[in-house]
Amino acid sequence: MGLLHNLKARLNPARDKVSDLAQQHGDRIGNGLDRAAKTVDEKTGGRYSDKIETGTGKAKHAMDRLAHKPGPGAGDDTFTPPEGPPPAS
Repeated sequence: MGLLHNLKARLNPARDKVSDLAQQHGDRIGNGLDRAAKTVDEKTGGRYSDKIETGTGKAKHAMDRLAHKPGPGAGDDTFTPPEGPPPAS
């Protein structure tokens, strides 16, 4: 077994535990992220609002991935063709 494979095998139980915790406490984590973002935005006088919002969104997305929650449009196995004419080749 290679080093990387061995490391992945040892970290798998920890990943499962984190995933379970993210599923159980996802709402509380999201609320905490929002409160922290609001506090930082107030402390910086709104100068970095766009960066704070982006970072908060990425953190929430990562937490959703850990919890195995599908995002908007994910998990839908049906194909819906786009409206309008097909693109020109």
